[in-house]
Amino acid sequence: MSNVNNKSGRKFRSIFIAIGAVIVLILFVVGFVIFRTSGRTIVQFDIHQNTELIHLTTYSEPPQFAIWMENSKTHQLKTVFVTSRVSKGDWEGKANVPVALPKWFELFKGKKQPSETIENEDYSAVTGATPKGDYFSVRMEVVPGSEWTCWIEMNLSGDYNDGFPEFDPQSLKEDQFSCGQPALLFKTAIIAVRGTKYIPVLVGQSIWEKGVNRIEPVSDKVTTAKDIFDDIQISVIQPKPKLTDKNRIPND
Repeated sequence: MSNVNNKSGRKFRSIFIAIGAVIVLILFVVGFVIFRTSGRTIVQFDIHQNTELIHLTTYSEPPQFAIWMENSKTHQLKTVFVTSRVSKGDWEGKANVPVALPKWFELFKGKKQPSETIENEDYSAVTGATPKGDYFSVRMEVVPGSEWTCWIEMNLSGDYNDGFPEFDPQSLKEDQFSCGQPALLFKTAIIAVRGTKYIPVLVGQSIWEKGVNRIEPVSDKVTTAKDIFDDIQISVIQPKPKLTDKNRIPND
């Protein structure tokens, strides 16, 4: 009887030790993950698309857009997000259409071959399909306290109006690339301090003509394009604890 009791006791002790080891391991992992996120800073972009205005356009397709940041001290450029069609030059037979997002093209692809995608790690590019839902969110990790200028460039194909028609009877010119109203630029300066929020403002329109990009004040002829992104917010936050995090800044 005593042997049976001893075996049972050893069995329960083994189970207890195993459970204790698992608990210790879980606590270690949790502590490690929390430690990895402490002191880190994420810049998050939240955009709401006005789908009603999008559906009124000729193609009813969501806009092409790019988000990038420029370090105020080093002037280093980082693409946070760019729609894959723009990045890869996927334009149904056309390698590149600079008029879609002229400023982004000038900065990030102007000196590249038409077939090249963004691979330079200096740009930290994130590409993706054109978001079709109402809401879009993307984030990038930055050094805490760093200062940046945040840019968003947006262009919606087929958003024709009286000022930007598909065919201009006076000049007898057709909108070759179906851009409609021009690409618009939103901008704000931020300091990467957790808990702060920023709202970019519309600062100009981006025009590509004869191989050169120029930034102009927004024309009075621009109408619905100004409201396609009807809500843009930039938040500086601490990342949630994760075992893996694609936004994490790699160690030097």
